[in-house]
Amino acid sequence: MIYIENVFICIAAPLLIAMLCADKRSRPVFIFFIAGMGMCLLSAYINTFFASYYDADLIQATVELAPTIEETMKLLPILFFLLVYEPNQKDARSAILFMAAGFATFENTCYLLENGSSQLLFLLMRGFCTGAMHIACGTIVGYGLLYVWKRPWLKVAGVFGLLCIAITFHVIYNLLLSAGGAVQTIGLLIPVITALSYAVVTGLIRSKGIKI
Repeated sequence: MIYIENVFICIAAPLLIAMLCADKRSRPVFIFFIAGMGMCLLSAYINTFFASYYDADLIQATVELAPTIEETMKLLPILFFLLVYEPNQKDARSAILFMAAGFATFENTCYLLENGSSQLLFLLMRGFCTGAMHIACGTIVGYGLLYVWKRPWLKVAGVFGLLCIAITFHVIYNLLLSAGGAVQTIGLLIPVITALSYAVVTGLIRSKGIKI
């Protein structure tokens, strides 16, 4: 058994100190990275509560509860940021990516502490692939929000639709991972391929001088 709140404190403490020493322009990076870890911590508590309440087994908790709760929790700080601070697109995109990276980092750390570090190849794949999955889901929701936020008539439906897409992507990833074998490998590769495809496409678009 690990005490994830203690793990959170150990990781967040040096980041907070670094944030205080950094210049004001760099501080949002630390804030959203820590916020991402905080949302992961809260998601773990909420997952545990609902899994116990519904008497869910491991597969049900992993496939049915976790994706919905985690993607919703990742969405909340971004919504708050957009509503209160009305950032420009560059700052909003940076916040989205660091939120997702913080979430994935804390989740991977807790997984490593709970399951050990003997299977280096699997942990290496899981580290990259889980990170890519959370960043892909965060990008789907966050970048989509930047589009729908400019269209008041589309805000509610758009946010809900984007959240459903992210949850579905997350469910597919968790479901394939729980299958084991070759199917698990395919599940691990899907987020990486998605993230690399996005990076290549956006790189090509930007190389032609088109702003996105």
